[in-house]
Amino acid sequence: MTKKLSNNQSLLRGFIEREFNRSDYTRVSDYFEFFAADKTLKEDELSADDINLGLMGRSGDGGCDGAYLFCNSELVHEDEIKSVADRSREAQLRVVIIQAKNELSFNENVIMKWKTLASNVLDFDKELFNFRDRYDSRLIDFFAMFRRLRQDLMGKTVSISFEFVYVSLGEEVHPNVLAQEAELKEEIQKLFPEEEVHVRNIGAKELMTLVNSAPTMKLSLPLADIPIALGERKDYVALVKLNTYYKFISDDNGNIRKSIFESNVRDYQGYNNVNKAIQHTLSANDKDDFWWLNNGVTIIASDAIQETSKRLLITDPEIVNGLQTSNEIFSFFKNNPDKLDMEYRNILVRVIVAESESSRDKIILATNSQTSIPAVALRTTDAIHRNIEMCLKYHGLYYDRRKNYYRNQGKRPSEIVSVAFLGQCLMSIFKSAPNTARARPSTLLNDDNHYEALYSNDIGIQVYWRSAELGKRVERFIKGSDLPRGDQNDILFYVLYFLVASICQKTDITFADFMNIDFSAIEDEQIQSALDQVYNLYRDMGGNSKVAKGSKLILSIRETINS
Repeated sequence: MTKKLSNNQSLLRGFIEREFNRSDYTRVSDYFEFFAADKTLKEDELSADDINLGLMGRSGDGGCDGAYLFCNSELVHEDEIKSVADRSREAQLRVVIIQAKNELSFNENVIMKWKTLASNVLDFDKELFNFRDRYDSRLIDFFAMFRRLRQDLMGKTVSISFEFVYVSLGEEVHPNVLAQEAELKEEIQKLFPEEEVHVRNIGAKELMTLVNSAPTMKLSLPLADIPIALGERKDYVALVKLNTYYKFISDDNGNIRKSIFESNVRDYQGYNNVNKAIQHTLSANDKDDFWWLNNGVTIIASDAIQETSKRLLITDPEIVNGLQTSNEIFSFFKNNPDKLDMEYRNILVRVIVAESESSRDKIILATNSQTSIPAVALRTTDAIHRNIEMCLKYHGLYYDRRKNYYRNQGKRPSEIVSVAFLGQCLMSIFKSAPNTARARPSTLLNDDNHYEALYSNDIGIQVYWRSAELGKRVERFIKGSDLPRGDQNDILFYVLYFLVASICQKTDITFADFMNIDFSAIEDEQIQSALDQVYNLYRDMGGNSKVAKGSKLILSIRETINS
């Protein structure tokens, strides 16, 4: 007898089927894994690319459909470990493991797999290499990354939180599952006695809440006094009580509200002496007001109105300057909640309604030009990236130079081109380096030589559109295959390179070569041929992420094309 669905389960089944049909996925189970990770990590505001990179293969995953590592609330990529460790004086590490089952119940076998996994890979006395035949290479790589980061943070203040999240359409959790979860916590706390371990069961009721909750686009900011209103657009300069500002940058769960920090600069921690000076000012017991000693913060908004004489309603607020100040204020009151009610000091806040994207970027550059933020962090404010965004939008694609801007507007992941994705396409095609694209997804723009060669007004703007369009087409094609997800991620940019090089009949492709391609004439059979040849070479060499990030595969592909 078929179990009767609850209203929540019925609504979710219909919603998941609809969204699956709109997606590029060919298996509902694969889409549900993406869906589960997306909703579980909703407050972390990851891009679709980031979510996909954390999803594992279909076998050997040890009960982990998704694995994500965060340091101080920011997602860590493998190519960022050194920089993350170097800039973090205090580190709050968060390991998130997700298991997603498109089923109507919770099964204790999932927890049993986690218990075995934890005893194997979280015990630093055990070599991960010994489990290479048991677990997928991407899972081994993930825990190797965690171990390396923890090692690199030795000598600093570090706390770790482990989160195991089981997502299904279940309504109730059986006592046996809860008992297994308690044992999982005990197992991990034997290895990490000082750290936190959380196990969450997200069922139909919780999923309904996550699906229906929308990000807040308007925030109210109470002021200490009547603001100075400037210009026809009504930009504002005002003093805000420190405790009020703390509440403004905190979400309903008491965490820092990441969405209001400009994505290009929000993960930069700066030098310790800067933070220490702000800490000292906050902790001082003298009568100096905070805004006398600090430059304050700058907020860009799409609109700002004076609700009352001492209150602003800000639409789409984005803090573009004052990151360190904001983080230190948040940390100070988070650690000293007893000081909130007695706080009397103020911070200077500037609210600017930017007239255009160009104005917005100029404000970001100007307000950060005298800080220690490196130029590479601000590269997407370059004019070339605004031009790329405009060109792609004309052709129905959305260049996400402002992280998650288009996703929050409801654009589909298949229509969104992240800065990293376009960079990977360009690196693969025009630098013949899909291995670099695979190994360094988040730091490609850091290399001045590569950046200047690939992003220039001397390059026809159509190159960027065609690169993104072809890259997304190849991505859709590979997603529609039966290959394991991890293998798909490994070979995507190799297939793109192989396809273009085969059409051009040369291994070193110029921009002119690329634009001479008749893109409308590219058949799916050509993509399939490129996929088959790349995948065979990839599998012959071992078929894992080490192969994809190394140099041998691209050399073999170049030999194949030249033969």
